[in-house]
Amino acid sequence: MAQTETKHHDYHLVDPSPWPLVASVGAFVMAIGAICWMRSAAGEPLFGVKGPMLFVPGTMIVIASAFFWWRDVIRESLHGDHTPVVQLHLRYGMILFIASEVMFFVAWFWAYFDASLFPSGIGHLPNSTEVVGMVQRNELTGGHWPPQTAEGFNHVFSPWGLPLVNTLILLLSGVTVTWAHHALLKDDRRGLIAGLVCTVLLGMLFTYFQAVEYGHAGFKYAGHIYGATFFMATGFHGAHVIIGTVFLAVCLLRAINGGFTKEKHFGFEAAAWYWHFVDVVWLFLFACIYVWGSNFGKAAAVAAGAAAGH
Repeated sequence: MAQTETKHHDYHLVDPSPWPLVASVGAFVMAIGAICWMRSAAGEPLFGVKGPMLFVPGTMIVIASAFFWWRDVIRESLHGDHTPVVQLHLRYGMILFIASEVMFFVAWFWAYFDASLFPSGIGHLPNSTEVVGMVQRNELTGGHWPPQTAEGFNHVFSPWGLPLVNTLILLLSGVTVTWAHHALLKDDRRGLIAGLVCTVLLGMLFTYFQAVEYGHAGFKYAGHIYGATFFMATGFHGAHVIIGTVFLAVCLLRAINGGFTKEKHFGFEAAAWYWHFVDVVWLFLFACIYVWGSNFGKAAAVAAGAAAGH
């Protein structure tokens, strides 16, 4: 009698799982809860829901779904279901995910440069709708960038303080995660664990310094476009740093428990790719928003405005 469980192909047909549906429901509840929370903070509760009544349960569902879903993926790997073909496709999936994250940040860079290079509006003959937009933007920015005349705007950050320190921290963390990867390839488990410990600690240190920086900001999120674009771009990057730190912390626990081999370690490899992506995005944020925006952004905006006037 033939064994029905014998595999005759290189692909893995996943077992039925509840986690995609549960995660979708959790994400929906979390999104609705975030909207209700923000509306209630503005004094306009949505559906009578105030505060984190929906946001917290939705977030907990998403976290639980991620934990159990990825636990099942790890078990599939331990059972030998991740053949070389499956591992290749997992890498394709991670590459596409990082590509989608790149485009996510492109939107925030686009918003920032659109506002900084054209603080008075678009440099061509506008229609009636664009006239209104130009008037509104001119009122909000004062016709120059950064919009120092905006209400609640005092000063931009100096790039040579905490932003530079955080840049060095992330660059160093890129070195330590690469150290951990090379140690794994050489079957050096102590080096793998040491590199991951350093990377996780550096990620936590970056988050702490960013929180300190936000506490000393000379502007707020609301009231002007500079604060909105700054906090959306750097804030979402900070969220990605936290996610990446958790990702690497899970890899650290798996490494301590004997997980990963030099032949099979996609989970760690995906975390390392994600962390390098976070590093590169921060370098662009530091160069464009902190350095260019504080020093050279003024001259560039003036030049763009003069060109638009002609």
